[in-house]
Amino acid sequence: MKSRPADAPGASGLPGRGRLPPPAERGATIIPDRVVARIAARVARAAQAQRAALPPGGQGTAPDASATTRGGTARVHLSLDLPYPADIAGVTRHIQGDVAGRVSELTGLPVHEVTVTVRRLLPARDPRRGRVQ
Repeated sequence: MKSRPADAPGASGLPGRGRLPPPAERGATIIPDRVVARIAARVARAAQAQRAALPPGGQGTAPDASATTRGGTARVHLSLDLPYPADIAGVTRHIQGDVAGRVSELTGLPVHEVTVTVRRLLPARDPRRGRVQ
């Protein structure tokens, strides 16, 4: 059995096709908004666990995320719970950076904006704190 040279028609291994066009002419990979949102939600959950440890027993719900992709860039909106007391501005800034970086790394889309809505603050459950009668 003879093998074809690498530059011969049909060498791509696909039946009835010639060589592939250069990468710039092949098209684009489109990542749906919902996929970017799911990735952002998972990254936000990991960042939330690392940056803002929620109190035991007061575990909040998983972060919600939505995303919009246009022109090869992404914008992400997160809704999440945070512990109280905490440096809310500092924690959310770190989560924004973590989400923007990791989503960009995983999808190849630059993330230009990450907005965060804090759904609720979960108080620490400390038996020494509470009402005194």
